[in-house]
Amino acid sequence: MVSRVRVWLNRTYAENVFFMDQLRRNPSDRAVEIHATHGDPDSPVLAAADTADLEPEGLSPAAYVEYALDVCAKRAIDVFVPRLHQAAVVAHRAEFEAVGTALLAPPPEAVAVFEDKVIAYEAVQAIGVPVPPWWRVRDADELLAAVEELEAGGHRACFKPASGAGGVGFRVVTRAPFSLLHLSGFPTPYVQLDMVLQALRQADEPVDWLVMPRLEQPEVSVDCLTGRDNVVRLAVGRTKNGRRRGFTLHERFVEPARRIAEGFGLHYLSNIQFRMFGEQPVLMDVNARPAGGLHQLSLCGVNAPWAAVRLALGDDPGPIEPPFLGQDYTVVAAPRPVRPVGVPPQRTQEEAAVVPAAVAEPARVQSAAQALPL
Repeated sequence: MVSRVRVWLNRTYAENVFFMDQLRRNPSDRAVEIHATHGDPDSPVLAAADTADLEPEGLSPAAYVEYALDVCAKRAIDVFVPRLHQAAVVAHRAEFEAVGTALLAPPPEAVAVFEDKVIAYEAVQAIGVPVPPWWRVRDADELLAAVEELEAGGHRACFKPASGAGGVGFRVVTRAPFSLLHLSGFPTPYVQLDMVLQALRQADEPVDWLVMPRLEQPEVSVDCLTGRDNVVRLAVGRTKNGRRRGFTLHERFVEPARRIAEGFGLHYLSNIQFRMFGEQPVLMDVNARPAGGLHQLSLCGVNAPWAAVRLALGDDPGPIEPPFLGQDYTVVAAPRPVRPVGVPPQRTQEEAAVVPAAVAEPARVQSAAQALPL
């Protein structure tokens, strides 16, 4: 009888309910059981998992590693896919391996490079991957100088945090004065330059922003699966142009993504994003983790989550070529269940010991969620 595989996803994106679905739909005869933890009791990943817990709040990265090691040991986790405190977790890979858990994440050196977008741009530029012009700014004067230089070159300026994910903090600069026009329709990412400068001058602390030209579509996100030997097994681009989505294997996107994944050791799943600067694709961002849209590769006949779990367990899937490229598509929202309200969280004394004794925590959700029908 083939043994089950026990996978843990910690405080992951809601979209990763589809990651979990694909693990269960793997083409082998191995059963997959999924443990999920989150800080939000209404995250759909908790309801979609076989077992689920609320995570303790307020843990330092070091305390979180201790918590994670205990979870892996007590729940017999085979593969841990860390998102929260990824850098701290991967620095203790040997300790996780000692309790029988493989980390589906890059080594700490790779994570460190791509935590800071300025360091990342400098690093990939050094290996010949094109990047857009960029400025690191800390205050109003530096922002104004960067915006004026971009505008002099005929570009629209935008900014985002030098470290961050998911488009949080991204804004496009406009010099149009604030008016009722900006209060009609839906909110946009546009922000008035004079308002930003005023806010910066009144701020108590400096910011850490990356200023660059607003890049044009299409946006191409290349999902890569890379082994610990630094060889890419899978690289497929997902294209986005407005609402229309599609897939590409064009070398102008896939080749630089492979160069980054292999050159920096982005082991297992990573997502490398490009946009257009004039006629040239340039790097926009690198995510050293599975992308929220990774499941869309199923439209190409590829089960990337399962291939990654196999690789983490030492069962190398070898080079993976999509059997076909799916037709263009769009993304629409779909309802997913959440856990019932009103059931008091409970835990056994053994489960209570999972959290470091010195750290107070709220009660966690009883591990009772059953797998959703697929």
